[in-house]
Amino acid sequence: MRITRCPVNQPLSPGMELELPEDIANHLLRVLRLGVGDSCVLFNGDGHDYTATFIEAGKRHARVQIRGVEAVNNESPLKITLLQGVARGEKMDLILQKSTELGVAAIVPVNSERSEVRLEGERAAKRLAHWNNVVSSACGQSGRACIPEVAAPAPLAQACNALPADSLRLCLDPRGQWTLNTLPAPGSGGIVVAIGPEGGWSPRDLEILAQAGFSGLQLGPRVLRTETAGLATLAALQARLGDF
Repeated sequence: MRITRCPVNQPLSPGMELELPEDIANHLLRVLRLGVGDSCVLFNGDGHDYTATFIEAGKRHARVQIRGVEAVNNESPLKITLLQGVARGEKMDLILQKSTELGVAAIVPVNSERSEVRLEGERAAKRLAHWNNVVSSACGQSGRACIPEVAAPAPLAQACNALPADSLRLCLDPRGQWTLNTLPAPGSGGIVVAIGPEGGWSPRDLEILAQAGFSGLQLGPRVLRTETAGLATLAALQARLGDF
């Protein structure tokens, strides 16, 4: 029987009791039909799974007690940061979900010259909260107990200034200097992959990326859509240097 894994944003420890968030309780009680005595697994991003048992189950609430804890060791040895041009609605959700399943360590959404979606202020905060929920849910499904960090959307130049130091920085280019077979070993900051929005990178965007130390990676002769490019690159890098 498959045990349901649920993200909980608070410290967890064996023996403690806690009230589950309403949305999680509703899913477990109404959708999955769990009740008192049944078990689930909670995780909070600290690298552990916490086995919990239902001790109360009402119409609108559920209370559990944590019975045990287990370290989860399924993170990729290859640290990849995805610098992603913000895409529209469902495309961005797909990118976040699937890149989490593929083992990405961090996701940095960026606003660029050709971005079709501009996120600022309250709208940006709401989208960031939504994106974090998407990533947490993807961790629950894929068995990850470390939740990738999703940065707040920022202009491309600003985001580049905050990237991990000593990282191998790549953007897709059919004429790029690197192929999967000739890539140098990444430094302590891992690999950063830059993927443009629906309209691609503008000449100015490419200048910013070049100044930030990005170089071209050849990944086949075809042009990939934004929701395909990052996922294909992540999978290829995991197969070449990671744990695929």
